[in-house]
Amino acid sequence: MNDKTSQRIFVNQAIVIGVLCALTFPGCAQIATKPPELETKQQRDKRMAWWREARFGMFIHWGLYAIPAGEWKGKQVSGIGEWIMHTGQIPLDEYELFAKQFNPVKFNAKEWVSLAKNAGMKYIVITSKHHDGFCLFDSKLTDYDIMDATPFKRDIMKELSDECRKQGLKMCWYHSIMDWHHPDYLPRRDWEKRSAEGADYDRYIEYMKGQLRELLTNYGDIGVLWFDGGWEHKAEEHHAEEVVAMIKSLQSEIIINNRIKLPLDFDTPEQKIPATGIAGRDWETCMTMNDTWGYKKNDHNWKSTEDLLHKLVDITSKGGNFLLNVGPTAEGLIPQPSVERLQAIGKWMKVNGESIYGTSASPFRKLDWGRCTAKPGKLYLHVFDWPANGKLEVPGLRNKVKKAYLLAEKKHELAVTREDKDKVVITLPPKSLDAIDTVVVLKIKGEAII
Repeated sequence: MNDKTSQRIFVNQAIVIGVLCALTFPGCAQIATKPPELETKQQRDKRMAWWREARFGMFIHWGLYAIPAGEWKGKQVSGIGEWIMHTGQIPLDEYELFAKQFNPVKFNAKEWVSLAKNAGMKYIVITSKHHDGFCLFDSKLTDYDIMDATPFKRDIMKELSDECRKQGLKMCWYHSIMDWHHPDYLPRRDWEKRSAEGADYDRYIEYMKGQLRELLTNYGDIGVLWFDGGWEHKAEEHHAEEVVAMIKSLQSEIIINNRIKLPLDFDTPEQKIPATGIAGRDWETCMTMNDTWGYKKNDHNWKSTEDLLHKLVDITSKGGNFLLNVGPTAEGLIPQPSVERLQAIGKWMKVNGESIYGTSASPFRKLDWGRCTAKPGKLYLHVFDWPANGKLEVPGLRNKVKKAYLLAEKKHELAVTREDKDKVVITLPPKSLDAIDTVVVLKIKGEAII
């Protein structure tokens, strides 16, 4: 019996003891499921502060699905890459064989984290386990992981979390509640022939809790736990409050999204930007650069750098964060089109990051020429469409204007006039400094009055 087998037996015994305790002493269950104490607004603001300051993060979808890369038995499979086991209806015993081929020898944690950092991103969220059940971390609860099932035998999550700390980024985990591999996860896929007899979803949740405990005790401080795949069950079936209480007992400052069927810390619009933000809620738009999250070799429908930058500014102007995805190859490389776009965004962020980090939503309802982000006493006017007459009109602003200048040329002040009590006009240079987004800073007295 190897160490991992004995540890797994110990964990299973602990689960049985816990269940017996709950059955014999009902008070045990009450203690386990008690929700965490309510925070004050000040405590919550303090806990959320780094995330609200960051505004921009990297999503990474990586796993066994990078090997077929959108193809199965010589045919292209429709849909997103990481769902190929489901959409391609690949039997579990055949899909498991990908693990023996997973050997990403070109993976370099330093290069990945540096790419994110140089793009202006402040945190990384990576798939510790996606719906296919394969784990990119060293789990003692399964052999279906990077250390046991693959020839690579390196703990990717350890390398990434260590490198994030070295470079000053927050390490965050995506973790799928749905698990097409685990024998206790229910329901089965409708095309599967695998029997569900004897399967127990409560037992699966204990397994999930065990893996979450590993992820939150073996890799240092974790910024965000980003749940996914919770839509097939109710919060009660997930034992969601109990799971969250356990998470908070391990890392009290962690931020948790809304996909375990509880609202928790932030909402997660996917592939879309809410028209007016989400009132009264922290939120984060997650989005792909092409049409897939996991790598698909034939997906070349890349969004332009201009489009991605405008989305970043639009999201920030509505009070949200932008989690932008990359899908590495089976070799461990981030696709070159993703690299090129992140490098271009980083070049803009080095000049204009002040207008993104730590800003709040625009006080304006609509601006025909672009967007606005705000800080106390400052409005950052993101000019997408440079006015042909050189006059930038800021409608509805009633505050006293102290001065205006281009963020890229702080020493050069711009002329400001007021045409009536609630319209300010800024005289701009003949040409924009940046074809995608030139930022004009307007210093005002007090909070914006519109």
